[in-house]
Amino acid sequence: MSSFDHFLTTLNAILWHDSVLFLLLGTGILFTVWSGFCQYRALTHGVRVIRGVYDQPDDPGAINHFQALSAALSATVGLGNIGGVAIAIALGGPGAVFWMWIVGFLGMAIKLTEVTLSMLYRNTDDPDNPHGGPMWVVSKALAAKSPKLAGLGKTLGVIFCLTVLISTATGGNMFQAWNVGMITEEYFGIPSVATGIVLAIIVGSVIIGGIKRIGAVAGRLVPIMLALYMLAGIYVLIVNYAQLPAMFALIFRAAFSPLEASGAFIGGTMGYAFLFGMKRATFSNEAGQGTSPIAHSAAKTNEPVREGIVAGLEPFIDTIVVCTVTALVILSTNVWNRPAEATLPAMTRVVQVADGNWSLAEIAPPARTEGSWAGGDGLFVILEAHPNPISGNNLHRLDGSIVVDAAGGMHIEWSTLDSSARPVLNGPEVYVSYVGATMTAKAFDSVIPGLGKWLITLTVWLFAISTCISWSYYGEQSIIYLVGERAVLPYKLIFCMLTIIATLGFLKTDAQLDNLTGVGTGVMLFVNVPIMWFMGRQAMRAYKDYINRLKTGRMGPEHPPPKLEDLISGRDVE
Repeated sequence: MSSFDHFLTTLNAILWHDSVLFLLLGTGILFTVWSGFCQYRALTHGVRVIRGVYDQPDDPGAINHFQALSAALSATVGLGNIGGVAIAIALGGPGAVFWMWIVGFLGMAIKLTEVTLSMLYRNTDDPDNPHGGPMWVVSKALAAKSPKLAGLGKTLGVIFCLTVLISTATGGNMFQAWNVGMITEEYFGIPSVATGIVLAIIVGSVIIGGIKRIGAVAGRLVPIMLALYMLAGIYVLIVNYAQLPAMFALIFRAAFSPLEASGAFIGGTMGYAFLFGMKRATFSNEAGQGTSPIAHSAAKTNEPVREGIVAGLEPFIDTIVVCTVTALVILSTNVWNRPAEATLPAMTRVVQVADGNWSLAEIAPPARTEGSWAGGDGLFVILEAHPNPISGNNLHRLDGSIVVDAAGGMHIEWSTLDSSARPVLNGPEVYVSYVGATMTAKAFDSVIPGLGKWLITLTVWLFAISTCISWSYYGEQSIIYLVGERAVLPYKLIFCMLTIIATLGFLKTDAQLDNLTGVGTGVMLFVNVPIMWFMGRQAMRAYKDYINRLKTGRMGPEHPPPKLEDLISGRDVE
């Protein structure tokens, strides 16, 4: 393990300690109960709001409710739903899916609360270009309480913005570009860096136009990409319908008990199913991170709670609907615990490369059962060594990569494993590494050869573009808060450069990817969740007042719903 990987692993252990996860769950439970199960209002009243019956052109804001939801969803419905779910199952097992559902349900209340707060405290000095987010909440709220607290509020706002920029660079950009590069190279042989360059050009052409262009693009892109992916996923589930009851039973069983090793899956404990399910769901739907309030703060409305209720739909669509389809596709096709695709030669031995550091000797790649090897292909074997807290046994993955030398020959370059005792091979089986979105694509391919190749590649591109453009806006608003409008253009150039850098090949495994995105998500939770606890009373008071007016008929639809084209384009509020 490299020193950088070791640093990320250590930092993740701190950021994602069990106490942090329980705090996030407690926050969701608190606001669910306090609001009287606001999830119901999100699924009923929220749907009516996004249909446009409450939109008014004269309200402060830049985009309508539908576009604001689309912009926020374009950041959340992304590769976390395709690649993130695959990572959660690969590392935590099927039980991780159950905990993703829990986070999705409770996340609806968290999202409603944080967005309502941001709407209450958003900066509307320029009504056509408002600014909002937790940084404005904490700075304006503390300044209103006492001038002496203004400096503290500003400092906390700065800290939050710095965490947004970290998460923007990692999960909102590099994670997306890396997955697109990997799957495009896997299926079409196009160098990953070439994909990064094209992606950077596309994203750059959208984000240069600001939130109105982002909202317009997201309003068209999000419904198309969701429909495309969901229809294909539902088709796979129909083909495998007989396995679905067993898959649901497996999810519930693995959520509360250890799961034994099977094929490419080395085993998983209940604790790590909980951990990886929580991490990937939080990364996917962003509940508690404080990012989507930045997009929702651009909505045209004079009712802060109304946009908060709309925001409650995000975790439901993202996690409970889209992530579940992905998970069932992966589980029902058995890609997660797939059989080996090659066998090591009998003379393969574990070798010591340093004190307490072990690997395998470099060998020529053994023949694959299907297809052939190419340079850069990932694979792994399973070793028996010291107890592994993740798998709940003594099994460990040892990753390798196919390397092509100057003469055109191939060999396997193995990573290393730290262990106090000499590891032994669990068997001669060699498994191909299908990391992130590639595993999901293989699941689709197993039903209809070529479906994953074309569908997932196209969907990954669409998801990555949509996520990058929205996250670029989150980072942009943080830059504006920190140093003003003058730094926006340099920031956008750096953002596009990171898209290219992510495809240069320094990320290779599920664990590396999980560590990188986990840091970005974790640091934001540390800042935003305390803000929600401190200011949550105001959000709940405003929410209950709004619902009371809605129930008593003092507030209702203000006009018939606009034409769908006008709603999608934003012409209904121009």
